Amino acid sequence: MSIKKRTETTENWSSRSIGTGWQHRFFYFLIRLGGRHIAYPFLYPVVLYYLIFRPDQRRKSRYYLDRRFPNRRGFAALKDSYRMIMGLSQSLVDRALVGICGPRILHTEFPKGEQLFNLAATGKGLIILTTHVGCWQAAMIYLSKLERPVHMLMQQDEGDIDRHYFEHSGEKNPFHIIDPTGFLGGTLEMVAALKQGDVVCIMGDRLKGAQENSLAVDFLGSPVKFPLAGWKLAAVTGAPLAILFPLKTGPDHYSIDLAEVINVNPKDARPLQRLHPYLSRYVKSLENLCAKEPYQFFNFYDMWNQDEKI
Repeated sequence: MSIKKRTETTENWSSRSIGTGWQHRFFYFLIRLGGRHIAYPFLYPVVLYYLIFRPDQRRKSRYYLDRRFPNRRGFAALKDSYRMIMGLSQSLVDRALVGICGPRILHTEFPKGEQLFNLAATGKGLIILTTHVGCWQAAMIYLSKLERPVHMLMQQDEGDIDRHYFEHSGEKNPFHIIDPTGFLGGTLEMVAALKQGDVVCIMGDRLKGAQENSLAVDFLGSPVKFPLAGWKLAAVTGAPLAILFPLKTGPDHYSIDLAEVINVNPKDARPLQRLHPYLSRYVKSLENLCAKEPYQFFNFYDMWNQDEKI
């Protein structure tokens, strides 16, 4: 398992894994052989390799960590990078675990699950805002219980060998994938899904696309441009927006945090600046998460220095 690859320029960020095909197959073999009990120990030499011999990869962890821990230097900073990279590596193993062994291989709690189920049951549509936090595949067993079709805005870069969880099982993907590189970024598909009462999952922390579809909000002391897709959908369709953080609480335990449910007033759809207060609530929730679980926000690019080509 490996951290995600991007080139040195932020505009060329890619979700493609830096691992080779045989490395991925090796970890998939370990998972089939003995689950996380065998796969996890092999992560230690892999993570140490990237930490010591790949300073380019270690450097990518510092964009976020230097802001979360601005006074850390030397060994303390190195330890932070190690914990963050190890956390991501374990989440990738967990993702494969869900696909190979089924979602019940992880023990996932959802204290506010009934609230989310009730929102989906209204038939008014539901937007689930996800983030690069923890392992969202841990929530799969609960998403399948929503009793509404689930649509996911998801892109897999060409040539990416890192499989999504459903590609391991050989079964049909239980969720409908919407391609963000399609016509109008998949907006028409998402609106249609919400209008018929379905569930749409969309990332809230990664801006890919035109700058005009974003707003800057202070995050960890400096402004960051966050995407507005989820908020615009909520304003146009009237669907509530639920912020979910699936957090790792033990070797095979997760707890899904329903941080907040936000209803956007349709009158605030235009101008886009009127969405700022809603977006700020999400960013505040993310800051609270980073304060509580600093090594579970898997950000490996300079989101504070985005340019026109993102």
